[in-house]
Amino acid sequence: MGKKYNWAILGCGKIARKFAKDLSLLSNANLFAAASRSIENARAFAKEFGFEKAYGSYQEMVEDAQVDIVYIATPHAKHMEHGLLCLNHKKAVLCEKAFAMNTKEVDQLIKASKENNTFLMEALWTMFSAKFNKVLELSKDKELGALKFVKSDFMFKADYDPDKRLYNIDLGAGSLLDIGIYPIFRSLKLLGKPDTIKTMANIRPTGVEDSISILFGYKNGAMAVLTSSFESTCKNETELCFEHGFIKFIREPEYPIFIEKNGIQDEVYVVQPKGLGYELEAAHVMECLDKGLIESPILPLSFSRDLMTTLDDVRQDAKIVFPKHD
Repeated sequence: MGKKYNWAILGCGKIARKFAKDLSLLSNANLFAAASRSIENARAFAKEFGFEKAYGSYQEMVEDAQVDIVYIATPHAKHMEHGLLCLNHKKAVLCEKAFAMNTKEVDQLIKASKENNTFLMEALWTMFSAKFNKVLELSKDKELGALKFVKSDFMFKADYDPDKRLYNIDLGAGSLLDIGIYPIFRSLKLLGKPDTIKTMANIRPTGVEDSISILFGYKNGAMAVLTSSFESTCKNETELCFEHGFIKFIREPEYPIFIEKNGIQDEVYVVQPKGLGYELEAAHVMECLDKGLIESPILPLSFSRDLMTTLDDVRQDAKIVFPKHD
């Protein structure tokens, strides 16, 4: 094991709570500082999860020389601002997805990482999931033949409130950047960047998209149908259709991966993580820092950029606009 790292959390909301709980499972992670726009929120968060310090401003936190790594858990619309703040103070950054609002902002983050020689990674925990990596392994079985079709959904029913993060356009609202990013991520990992993109979106009068269906087309004839929604409830399955079989799975680790090959069906289980899975990406960040790296070899910045350019292309086709960023 390498050194013990002092972690800070920037933004003490719902996702930060899940991450902090998982971070406490790692023996080389020290829960050091919690930072919020409100000192009361920061103190309550720090007390609940056992952080040593609480800060009522992000600037104060990044000026703390003892902070090694910052997990950014604010809304997407603030990721570039907060990422640059941390990188310019030489703090390693694990930034929650979506990495930023568009490719232009991602490029600024990457540039700052390189100029400051400071680690930067997008917090796409699925990349480190044993279940998803098992799916990637199974998908390479030559007996299945070529992958021809990917279908992936992520939906849940949310109450409409234009002041809350999911529906506030100034905070990067909409299902695409919040949860649609996962089906797109899976398709990129399995089929690569698409050659053509077609979309159909439901856009509220406020300009916020709450449901979107996306069709990816590839020159080799493969296709992907991807859907995200705040208006629907479903099993949130992913199905991979090959020439001679299929693989079907849902994201929760306790459920098996279903596979059929040449008419023979099987179920594959993988070891469940100790936490929700966020601890795996945090552990990887510290492994990278132990090696003196400024980006991950597993989740390189080039992949995060490809993901964002694809999201930009989807938004362009669907006519989804963020006025303060586009």
